[in-house]
Order: sequence, then C-alpha cells, then structure tokens
Amino acid sequence: MQAAPARATAVRATTVRATTVRATAIPSFTTALRAVESLLMSGGQRTARRNAWNSVLEDRRRAKDRIETERALRQSVAGRP
Repeated sequence: MQAAPARATAVRATTVRATTVRATAIPSFTTALRAVESLLMSGGQRTARRNAWNSVLEDRRRAKDRIETERALRQSVAGRP
C-alpha cells in the first residue's frame, strides 16, 4: 500500500478580535453602605439596626400624619361660622 499523496492546501488565517464590553453599574450610596455594614456586622446586629431604622421612619411618618390631621381639624373648626 502506498501512502496518499501529500496535497498542498492554502490555509487562510482569519483573526477575529473579540471586544469585551464591561457594563458595571455604579452602586448607589445606600447599596455601598449596606455592603460595608454587612462586612462589619454580624447578621443579628444588621437585622436589629435595620429594624430600628424602620421604626424611626415609621415614627416620623406617624408624626407627619398627626400634624397634618391637626392642621385639617383647626382649619375645619376655624372655617365654621
């Protein structure tokens, strides 16, 4: 048996450049604070702090509602003949 004759073929090298696109969103200030908080505190402390802050926000909301209600009552009483 004879070996198959060698065939010369032209091979074209095509270079494809892949462009990498990095779309990294800049974290918000709150997200950055939470990330630092998670590194510095254990889970229980983090939950307690979040609960305390939510309580503060709820107290502020109630105080605002109370003030608005008082103003509405004063206006309704003052507006009566």
